[in-house]
Amino acid sequence: MTTPDVLRLEKERDLYRGLLRLNARAELEPFLKEALELVVDVVEAEQGYIEIFERDAAEERSWWTAAGCTDEETQEIRELVSRGIIAEALGTGEVIVTPSALLDPRFRDRSSVRRSNIHAVLCAPIGKDPPLGVLYLQRRNVSDMFSDENKACAEIFVEHLAPLTHALFERRTFRGKNDPTRDFRKRLPLDHVIGSSKALADLFRELELVSPLDVCVLLGGETGAGKTQIARVIHAAGPRASGPFVEINCAAIPEPLMESELFGAMPGAHSTASRKIEGKVGAAKGGTLLLDEIAELTTTAQAKLLQLLQTRQYYPLGSSQPVTADVRLIAATNVDLRKAVAAKRFREDLFYRLQVLPIVVPSLAERREDIPALARHFCEVAQRTHKLRRVELGAGALRALSTAEWPGNVRELAHRVEAATIRASAEGAPQVEASHFGLEAPAARTSEFDGCTFQEGTRRYQRELLRATLDGTGGNVSETARRLDLARAHVYTLMKTLGLERD
Repeated sequence: MTTPDVLRLEKERDLYRGLLRLNARAELEPFLKEALELVVDVVEAEQGYIEIFERDAAEERSWWTAAGCTDEETQEIRELVSRGIIAEALGTGEVIVTPSALLDPRFRDRSSVRRSNIHAVLCAPIGKDPPLGVLYLQRRNVSDMFSDENKACAEIFVEHLAPLTHALFERRTFRGKNDPTRDFRKRLPLDHVIGSSKALADLFRELELVSPLDVCVLLGGETGAGKTQIARVIHAAGPRASGPFVEINCAAIPEPLMESELFGAMPGAHSTASRKIEGKVGAAKGGTLLLDEIAELTTTAQAKLLQLLQTRQYYPLGSSQPVTADVRLIAATNVDLRKAVAAKRFREDLFYRLQVLPIVVPSLAERREDIPALARHFCEVAQRTHKLRRVELGAGALRALSTAEWPGNVRELAHRVEAATIRASAEGAPQVEASHFGLEAPAARTSEFDGCTFQEGTRRYQRELLRATLDGTGGNVSETARRLDLARAHVYTLMKTLGLERD
């Protein structure tokens, strides 16, 4: 028979295991969500809310998440941060436990308590001097109060959550300082573009240039690299952001219907036009039209598109009256249009009209360092979409994904991660492994610095860097000093100290 002491120890074990898992979280939102799910489960609360504050010299920001609450109930709890029970816990720095806030003389006269009919509550500040955040747990039944054991678990939770949160903030700050995309993210709508590689930063630099201009953009890049997503960024950051974003895949439209789909048709213009049809150009009025797979346009449609770009007018099928086009055009293709022009499959004059501001979206092979972040993101999306039990990507899986080939780029990676997450969750596995992808995890990488002291490792690195730079400059010490941002005298001293000579 399981005794109360055994049950208590099992709960504490589960709590500590959960806290250890939290330490591996790299992003704040999933970190908070998993933290709240953990404490709600261990303390056996019916509703929970957690909020974390980040204070710096510039501003104070907060992140929060709720569990078991409707939107209205969450809003009511959030109001308690500035007054009521949560404000009391934050102000005193003490854990508050009450069997019924509605009957407790400390809180019963407060309007928020009476309005929400609040009973059993456990509220604990996270961290001290000042609190880093707050944990709020609630039960609906007036007779179902939180026990001393529940309080003890909550105290353990907030005691360990504070340093974990501080560490996460520090990691985010460090990544931010070393993230070449950071400044672009402040100026462009890039919330849904995952990654921090130099290839992305170079892409964002081009987007910042072209987005404000109401001109045609040609997006190139491999299949699945994210051209549609980048087109949406250009639209959202441009002068037509308040207008519609309309997408048409030219490869998916039957050739006889291509002109009608693009430019519309008058009644009787073709066998299926029983009434006036508005084309995609008309539907995108005031906004942006994305022509995906533009290399698949028919010759006739290419001629009409050229006319639209030259005159800003077009003719619906079967009409003799021109219509003024009020639309920004973005074209996308994974085909080399120059070769298509040479092969007479694409009009040369249209190509030069589209080639005003060409942008190439980098393939996943050009931004491999983004694969772990993308994989974690797709794993989270799969769990939310399919309401799966929580599961994480193991270190072996991340190594396997980072070294695998992805001819289908981000799209292929997303589908593979989704399928592997579903398999791992169905098996009850603690995490997604390389085997769930049908991949073999590569061995952990060894380093030539293994087993050496910090000082020896630093000396080896300095020697290799200086040797490589000297080789790259043909032994030119002045140029080597310039590239390494050192004084010439310092370079000579390092060469002597590290035992290097000019070839």
